[in-house]
Amino acid sequence: MTDQNQRNKATALTLWAALDRDPESAVALLPALEGWHGPAPVGMQGTADGIIGALFAPLRAAIPDLRRQTHIFMGGASSAHESDEGDGAHWVAGTGYYTGRATGGVFGIPATGHDLRIRWGEFLRFDEAGNITYAQTIWDFVDWFDQIGFPALPRPRGAAHVYPAPTAYDGVLTAVQLEADSMKSMTLGRALIFGGLNSFDENDLTSMGMARFFHPNVKWYGPGGIGACLSLAEFETRHQQPWLTAFPDRKVMHLESLFAEDRMVAASGPKGVVGTHGGTYLGHAATGAPIEVSGLDFWLRTGEQFTENWVFVDMVHLFQQMGVDLFARMQVHA
Repeated sequence: MTDQNQRNKATALTLWAALDRDPESAVALLPALEGWHGPAPVGMQGTADGIIGALFAPLRAAIPDLRRQTHIFMGGASSAHESDEGDGAHWVAGTGYYTGRATGGVFGIPATGHDLRIRWGEFLRFDEAGNITYAQTIWDFVDWFDQIGFPALPRPRGAAHVYPAPTAYDGVLTAVQLEADSMKSMTLGRALIFGGLNSFDENDLTSMGMARFFHPNVKWYGPGGIGACLSLAEFETRHQQPWLTAFPDRKVMHLESLFAEDRMVAASGPKGVVGTHGGTYLGHAATGAPIEVSGLDFWLRTGEQFTENWVFVDMVHLFQQMGVDLFARMQVHA
């Protein structure tokens, strides 16, 4: 399994280098691709040509000096089912940001001359032969809108534009890691996801027991519109309480991946959380609409708790389900 993980990580790095250099050249590296789930409004694309033409090539054309920075890079075998039976899938994931200055419009976003830091997260699934068969990508469009002065949501309760690399830790895991450390991280991650996050009694935050999983000084790096929370107290008051008020019945249901390597844990799924829009959220009144949350997560374990959490939510997709077009809101400002 170690050899397989190392091979998959090498393939992922080769793919990313091709996408950064010449997106069209990456088509040849994806002969077994069955689907690639991009961020809204791109959505699911069934072919390599489709996802590269819809997502990666337009970004590269609009930002000629585009550079990828990778803050976290990891892989492993997934155990995404609550039963803990393992699902047999092998994944590689990464996050960081793209830097550059747009010289042309892209996805309906105008070129403004701003120096950009576009936050990205990506999960790649591999078959036994080492081919990429499926992927999920989220780019933080809401934060991008805010950077260029065209906000689509109210000012976040948390700190805006805060999404650093792991503090005092190398999160780019290109070398083989100790299996015992990975298993310890996976155990904590499963307890958080299938225990704490799914334990809300719809009345009291303490029912979730988050203090067991998160250090008091945890750094929680949320998406544009939510912002970063720089302690457990901030996380509970600035994100968790408003989120649970808005979606009180929400539940982790359909994760596609959950894996660990060394002190890092990662999870993904376009429908990873389901619920009902039952309360006001970021100024938008309850609609009663069913919602599916497309998200990606990375956690850093230090000792017996998580000390950092990088969180991606496809906010454009989330608000679409609540009847709000965030791209249209941005374009009104533009």
